[in-house]
Amino acid sequence: MISDLLNKKFRSHRIEVVLFAAFFFLIMVSFSFGQEEDASGEAISIFNEGQDAHEKGDLTKAITLYEKALTIIPKFPEAELQLGNALLSLGRIDDAEKSFRRAIEYKDDWTLALANLGSILVTKSKFTEAEPILLHAIALDELNFPAYAALTDLRLKTGAKTEALVELLSKLRTLTAKAKPTSSIWSARSALEASLGDKRSAKMSAAKALEIDPRNQFALIFQASTALDEGDISGADQIINRLESLAQHSSNVKILRARLLYTTGNSAAAVKLLNSVENPPSDVLALRDKIVANTSTNAAELEKQLENNTADPVVLGRLCDVLRVENPGKALDFCRRASEADPANINNAIGYGAALVQAKFYAEAAALLRQILRSAPDNSTAHANLATALFQLKNYPEAKEEYQWLVERQPKLAIAYYFLGISHDRLAEYLDAMANYQLFLKMADPEKNQLEIEKLHLRIPDLEKLIKEKKGKRNGT
Repeated sequence: MISDLLNKKFRSHRIEVVLFAAFFFLIMVSFSFGQEEDASGEAISIFNEGQDAHEKGDLTKAITLYEKALTIIPKFPEAELQLGNALLSLGRIDDAEKSFRRAIEYKDDWTLALANLGSILVTKSKFTEAEPILLHAIALDELNFPAYAALTDLRLKTGAKTEALVELLSKLRTLTAKAKPTSSIWSARSALEASLGDKRSAKMSAAKALEIDPRNQFALIFQASTALDEGDISGADQIINRLESLAQHSSNVKILRARLLYTTGNSAAAVKLLNSVENPPSDVLALRDKIVANTSTNAAELEKQLENNTADPVVLGRLCDVLRVENPGKALDFCRRASEADPANINNAIGYGAALVQAKFYAEAAALLRQILRSAPDNSTAHANLATALFQLKNYPEAKEEYQWLVERQPKLAIAYYFLGISHDRLAEYLDAMANYQLFLKMADPEKNQLEIEKLHLRIPDLEKLIKEKKGKRNGT
């Protein structure tokens, strides 16, 4: 028996797929063989060398050694499993799937291999085939953490009903309450909590996952995604760098990097990165199409895309942006439709407010933007548009407050000082007006702000005279 020759303990290696990370460990080999014992011993020795290389992160060497061991003992399920793990880490998903299938062929009730194969199938969006495999793995072992993690991913990707997600979350909470829960189960729990809207619990569960395994890819993916959602670009970049050192070829990691590139204005690089994903799953294609739509400046092409889906919020939102200057009236309609198509997306609502400003519906814009700021008080775009609307309405006291908010948070925003100065000026707060005019002139671009600079050169002499004569209000009173 090969089990008599194998080491009693095998090193464990991690396998990370779309929305979770799970530990996998080897079990004792118990299959019959008809080879000479010395050949078996050689195969096992080579296999253990492969494990050493795998543990050190030398995946190419590990794969070579696993394959060499398999040429000596073709039906070596443990070698097939670890070969699949190494191939998966290199992004060779199809080859990894073949290895996991062969492992199951040699040991059809091996729940670890079943979980691995189910995970791969979920990654490849083969949900119909994956579900019975994962349920079978759980039926054989009710504590099969990797299978539960993969089943969680499947349920989330297939849009399972809330009742089903709540039921699964209840099971995972039971599992995490048991002794020594794995990092993967905490990760799966985090994913379900996030999906059900319990962001606070999701963050805590992800943190638990990372306490157990600081290299847990799903927990890191969750943290990076949360950082991007919250606008923490620096934090997201740091986490994505860590993920790339762990699984550079992972489609999830590429999605995060693409999101970061897109957020920082490098849309072309984001699309190029997403196009590099082999056999891209639906979420990769959806993100790529969204970026392409969001960066297109061709209104005719965008309107043509609406023929397939007249309520596509991404395309509607882009048309809102593209047409806002050249055709405010038409843009206004697209902005309204985008906001109605995806009311939860605050950017569409802000776009609608900006379009109202552009179309000179200042009162309507002010009302909408005030409403937006009640739920997103730190949104600079909403504050800037509200400031413009209030200024145009000659509501200088409130416009002044908005411009003051902007310069406090964006002290290099020259134009804000210009309008803040005018607001003070119109309110006869001449000293404050002069101070802000001077700040504007210090930071202004001579070409871009030529008109404003010329206006101030005409205004400042009169303003100096008023100040010298001690006219106007002091300290806003």
